[in-house]
Amino acid sequence: MDFPTPCPACGFENRVAFTESGVHDVTCAQCRARSCVFLRKQRFEVLFDLGTRALMDGYAREAVASFAAALERFFEFYVRAFALQQAAGTEQDFGAAQAALDGTWRHVASQSERQLGMFALAYLLREGREPEFLTPAGLGTDFRNRVIHRGALPTRAEVNAYAAGVFALIDRLLTELGEAAAHVELAQEGVFAAHLARLPDGVTAVFEEHPGMFRARRFAGSGPALSPVPKADLPAVKGVRGVNDARAFQQALFQQALAERGALLQAFKGSGR
Repeated sequence: MDFPTPCPACGFENRVAFTESGVHDVTCAQCRARSCVFLRKQRFEVLFDLGTRALMDGYAREAVASFAAALERFFEFYVRAFALQQAAGTEQDFGAAQAALDGTWRHVASQSERQLGMFALAYLLREGREPEFLTPAGLGTDFRNRVIHRGALPTRAEVNAYAAGVFALIDRLLTELGEAAAHVELAQEGVFAAHLARLPDGVTAVFEEHPGMFRARRFAGSGPALSPVPKADLPAVKGVRGVNDARAFQQALFQQALAERGALLQAFKGSGR
């Protein structure tokens, strides 16, 4: 997956592949000027946008794989946000807290079930209640496994429903995290600062925030997605009528976010794709 970024010297639009770190060293294809693009985007956001692009382009199975990976990486994001928030209330240095977290995560990095267990405990400790959504139905596990592990060919409607559920759950948990999410974003800024200090003379640093559906919802969109609630308590969704149950609300919420950001996500495709 790549994204367009204009050369700060000549304005030529280069296509750059996303990296996990968010740091992208670029040499312009037209004028050969060197720059470094620091992209403020978490891995779960990149994966979800990749799934959205695949869905928009008609690649249903690929979309499911990306949405599933986005949810797993968001659970990691949540655990990291919780752990760093807890450390912030102590005298422990941020770098030491992050190193301890990285070392702990290595024990579960290759085991999805253990990661899910860490998330469940983090949620309980932070919210003081059971993560009631961690069920096969709540996570769309059966559908995900049919598509990814058994080679099922899903319909567009099935993928839409799965994407809507993943979107609504991440949106809800991001809202519950609130300012705690900034702790993980601070960790990314630390990576940026270290790379920035090593840049040689003549390399232009560029900081970007690309359109992402979750960032739009956090900073400019409508209210957060909610867990299943009574019909009377469901919030209105702009431009959508007849939303009368939680699943329909999830679908409407996802479609609204897609409509708001779809044009900008389509721009990622470009002629170089």
